[in-house]
Amino acid sequence: MKNRTTLLMIFLVLTLCTVRQYGQDEPVKGRSFKLALVQMKVIGGDREANLAHAGDLIEETAREGAQMILLPEAMDLGWTHPSALTDAEPVPEGRTCRFLSEMARKHRIYICSGLIEKEGENVYNSALIIDPRGEVVLLHRKINELDIGHPYYALGDRLNVCRTELGTLGLMICADANAADRVLTRSLAYMGADVILSPSSWAVPADHDNQEEPYGQLWRDAYMPVAKEFRVWIASASNVGWMTGGPWEGWKGIGCSMVISPDGEQVLDAPYGVDADTILYVDIKPEPRPGRGTTWWQYWE
Repeated sequence: MKNRTTLLMIFLVLTLCTVRQYGQDEPVKGRSFKLALVQMKVIGGDREANLAHAGDLIEETAREGAQMILLPEAMDLGWTHPSALTDAEPVPEGRTCRFLSEMARKHRIYICSGLIEKEGENVYNSALIIDPRGEVVLLHRKINELDIGHPYYALGDRLNVCRTELGTLGLMICADANAADRVLTRSLAYMGADVILSPSSWAVPADHDNQEEPYGQLWRDAYMPVAKEFRVWIASASNVGWMTGGPWEGWKGIGCSMVISPDGEQVLDAPYGVDADTILYVDIKPEPRPGRGTTWWQYWE
């Protein structure tokens, strides 16, 4: 962490970042909130089926008292499904965003979800946070997209955080966490995020054996150091189900959603499996920021 190359990379990214304080509510540190990770089956290219299923799960989480709901990457069309090129929709006018806004407003909850976004001639692998009023308070477009995603998605060019009464929220998508030296995740932490949310789509070949090769270490290695260094929560919700269409057709989405605490420990470990459609809950308690700007060095010393 403490090397010149890492610092140069982080400050380069920060020059491209925009900090947006959409909400007017002052976060109350030390107060916890209930986060629901929705590890749901996603059917490639079938927006209506996916929204119907997401709606049922959101209803359930609301009944259980969740204040924030985290859904997977590309929840509406599936990651790298060819329908992205024909069925992507704008934010906030598109069907997916309007549906999620209605659900957030109906249940007075925050919803974070991945979706496929259209702006002009470009299609983006995007994620958003919607507040209890149904307003989009944060929009992120994936930056560190895998090579096989490039035929489908343009790349994002900025990072954002937003302030809410739950805390300051940062947003990234899946492989953004694996950028060199974890520079994107660290930049969100430098920008003041108390909680970093990451809609994801984790998949493996059809013959993958989780007993022989347990899934998840790649993401623990990406999340844990940053969570501990910056005293920040990191939560990732992944999809389940068979992937249809696109370069990973025949692979299986296997869940394994997780939450890492500010101590750098995994406090939630969702089940593995193509049929592991489930909801898990965790209490998130944002901590007072132990550093800011260059004062982080004093904290690390």
